[in-house]
Amino acid sequence: MKGPLARVSLLWKIMLSTSIAVTLLFALTGWLVQDQFARIASLSLEEEVRQSFEAYRSLWKARANQLASVCSVMSRMSDVRSAFGIGDQATIRDTAGEIWSKVSDQDAFFAVTDPRGAVLARLGGSAGLKDTTIAVVPKAASRFPQQASGFLFEGGHLYQMVLTPVYVDSSSGAGLLNVLVAGYAVDSALADKLKESTGGSDFVFISGGQVIASTLKASPAGVFANAAGELTHVQLQGAHYLQFSTPLVDEQSRPIGELHILRSFDSADNRIATLRQRMFGVWAVAVLVGLALTYLLARRILQPVQELDQAAAEIGRRNYGVRVEPKTDDELGRLSKTFNNMAESIQSAREDLIRQERISTIGRLSTSIVHDLRNPLAAIYGGAEMLIDNSDMAPEQVRRLAQNIYRSSRHVQELLSELSDVTRGRTQAPEPCSLNEIVSAASEMLAPQAKKSGVEIRSEIESNIELPLERSRMERVFENLFNNAIEAMPAGGTIRVTSQTGDRDVTIAVEDTGPGIAQSISARLFEPFVTAGKTNGIGLGLALSRKTVVDHGGDMWAESKKGRGARFLVRLPK
Repeated sequence: MKGPLARVSLLWKIMLSTSIAVTLLFALTGWLVQDQFARIASLSLEEEVRQSFEAYRSLWKARANQLASVCSVMSRMSDVRSAFGIGDQATIRDTAGEIWSKVSDQDAFFAVTDPRGAVLARLGGSAGLKDTTIAVVPKAASRFPQQASGFLFEGGHLYQMVLTPVYVDSSSGAGLLNVLVAGYAVDSALADKLKESTGGSDFVFISGGQVIASTLKASPAGVFANAAGELTHVQLQGAHYLQFSTPLVDEQSRPIGELHILRSFDSADNRIATLRQRMFGVWAVAVLVGLALTYLLARRILQPVQELDQAAAEIGRRNYGVRVEPKTDDELGRLSKTFNNMAESIQSAREDLIRQERISTIGRLSTSIVHDLRNPLAAIYGGAEMLIDNSDMAPEQVRRLAQNIYRSSRHVQELLSELSDVTRGRTQAPEPCSLNEIVSAASEMLAPQAKKSGVEIRSEIESNIELPLERSRMERVFENLFNNAIEAMPAGGTIRVTSQTGDRDVTIAVEDTGPGIAQSISARLFEPFVTAGKTNGIGLGLALSRKTVVDHGGDMWAESKKGRGARFLVRLPK
């Protein structure tokens, strides 16, 4: 079964295959490049996130160390110890404020509490603790006399704090006098500062199930994945981010929140989109250039193939003198030379075959003529000899001999008429003829022979059918069909002639009840000198009959089933 591309020319098949190959090649290359670029971008983002975390940790550690150093220095100063030992809040506030203003960061806050956490003095940033009691102080007592640091979530705010104990010597040993509490409030200003210092990373501080500070416009706490120490992908506000999480711990190393550091994929996605657009443009240009080059090269390559195709078509039309000029020395050039040699061989073989066929035809024709003329000539010769030698024959015998001589001479005349029809070159002008009359004339001509063989000829032709025909030649067609049917039914039978009228033609069917057409000659039935099972004739009747029908613009063919008789159909145009 032929496919849908069976009718597509070879040139377009080459162009189609080239375009598909180029498309697939660029698609594969583009996918590999894009995938590699995405991998590199992802690794780059991972590295940027890790660097942002290191920068945050360094900054956070530096701030904590700064606070710890300041508080440690203050706790050892004799003036501070003396002021704290008096217990007067105004003195404590004035002393601590004077020293704090010289050594501290203006964003930090500072407070002095007693061992139970009651605030004695409060200094520094306005975002500091507002409560009169700092509950984390007694909880951190287990860490004293060492400094304690960590995050504190209180009153809906998050703080980074350093707690420094101040001890005083007494008779019973060192006693905890006061606690210095210093720290920073975690707010949006701090998050923006971290973002600026890390080159664009976003920071989100979460504690108590809510977002405390964030560089993102809208960031509910529930959308962040809590995977501490791992890089994860999250989708926020319709954008794709790479996320790194780290816990926020209090002074006892217990987690009270998380810090999420995020890096947007927007820049990487934009670069990938730009790369994809450029690759598409390169692909489009490459396909167009490839198709143009393929078209030019394919036309140049396929030109000899087209010439060979045209030459082969001429050979198919029996123009055996056609030749192809070899233009190259490659495979196509050698194919052209081989084609020319083949055409010469076919032409030579055809000429030899025609000569042999002519000789064979003359031999078969002469053999058939000699064979078919021998019997009637012998009858004529014998009858004439008897008439000459026996002059006293009875009138009845003379009439019988004369009838034999007449039939034999008529048979010789029919054979000669067939031979003359073989070489007939001109036709008579057709005239309107009644088809029923032509069939009746042919059946009357063979009525004696049909009666003798017990064959009935029944004509069912419509009486009003008139066609432009050569009467004598067409009568000869039906005579030949009837004669063949009679000879095929020596034990009797029926010949039925029917007609069917169409819009443009008339089809006449001649059917008999004989044994049918022999299988050995069915394929060559209308070829000259083909005959089987006939006592008379040279095998030209059906060939000449079909030629007559074709000369009238129609056609003739046969249908037969073994044991069911033969059926010949003649189609004649109106």
